Amino acid sequence: MSSAMTPVELSAHPCVVHVADGVGDSRARMERILFACRDAGDPHARDALVERFLPLARSLARRYEHFGEPIDDLVQVASLALVNAIDRFDTAQGCAFSSFAVPTILGALKRHFRDRTWMVRPPRKLQELTLRLARATSQLAQDLDRAPTVGELATALDSSEEQILAALLARGSHSALSLQSPAGDADEESALQDALGCLDDGFALAESRIMLAGLMAGVSSRSRELLRLRYEQDLTQAQIGERLGVGQIQISRLLHQTLAQLRHVADQQQRLVSGQLQPASLTRQQDRVTVAL
Repeated sequence: MSSAMTPVELSAHPCVVHVADGVGDSRARMERILFACRDAGDPHARDALVERFLPLARSLARRYEHFGEPIDDLVQVASLALVNAIDRFDTAQGCAFSSFAVPTILGALKRHFRDRTWMVRPPRKLQELTLRLARATSQLAQDLDRAPTVGELATALDSSEEQILAALLARGSHSALSLQSPAGDADEESALQDALGCLDDGFALAESRIMLAGLMAGVSSRSRELLRLRYEQDLTQAQIGERLGVGQIQISRLLHQTLAQLRHVADQQQRLVSGQLQPASLTRQQDRVTVAL
């Protein structure tokens, strides 16, 4: 940034003649002179305006420093908004620059919080209520010398208690903790992820065991031994044949027959549960399995 002009240099600048001499306030007159120089294309005037109003941008940024964002980031957002306001300000409107700059800077800060600081984005109205809630909470805490109640916050913000509660919950969406963060004291080795629940396959296995126990009740001891050797001890059909003294082809046929009958009875039990089969029919099916195996 180039150096700003001194008052002497400003008074000698050609564009000063375009400023009305009737302006009584020296501060307002200096502001008009700088904007007149800006309109004349002088880059030094733009730099001088930025330096002149930079304390205003910092002051507005500090309004939001208790929202958890680094103050340097907020000052940067406010400073960029100030430059934008200086470039867009129209002196022909006849208003003071600060009346135009303040809403511009505050709008940029609110957009920053709306678009950049939420880990999980709530609705826009809820975001804006959250910002107002933080300011109202701080103000009421100073006035009441205690933490304000939900009802008091609702009255101060002209909102319902349900909306205040929703805004209080939404404040937690600004940031998130890592699952690797310590669950308790920093010295503890346990992390948050250690306390999270997970799907337990044991429940499904327990149901399967109960169903299998009912199915195996109608299976002969020889067939149960065949299934145990194949699926519990993970023996091949040839190894099972050697133990039982039969050929591999016969073992394959017996396994296929046993599994087919068990699937059939399991299907009949499912139909019985759904009301598509009478209990007597299932009993006959189980008897046939026992005879066949």
